[in-house]
Amino acid sequence: MTSIAEQALAEARDWIGTPYLHQASRKGAGTDCLGLLRGVWRHLYGAEPEMIPAYTADWSESQGEEALWHAARRHLIEKPLANADSGDVLLFRMRSGAVAKHVGLQGRVGKAPSFVHAFGNHAVLESPLSEPWSRRMVARFEFPNEVT
Repeated sequence: MTSIAEQALAEARDWIGTPYLHQASRKGAGTDCLGLLRGVWRHLYGAEPEMIPAYTADWSESQGEEALWHAARRHLIEKPLANADSGDVLLFRMRSGAVAKHVGLQGRVGKAPSFVHAFGNHAVLESPLSEPWSRRMVARFEFPNEVT
């Protein structure tokens, strides 16, 4: 039997090449970073855990609300940053003092870590989890074995 984390990573990698499209979540057609996570969740559990309101590129910034972090805590299991496993959900702050609003899934761990994400005007890709990305990481989560 394949673990939830292995299933999550395999599904995320299946999205590689999907074009970047803000607010979208359709494998092969378009997605943003949150849309990728939503698509992986749907693959694992069948339906999204809650409705996602429309959001702008600068969502949550003016209020300073950690909306994505709070949502992750409602539905995922938070774990220490140092406890890296393939299939973990990673949350990033794109600049110091800003809200955390970029998300990806851990690919490889160890000496050449990677993560799968939708970024900027790129298609979904697996990128090295380099020092600049690692410095921006603020939280790590794992998927629950089941949802109610």
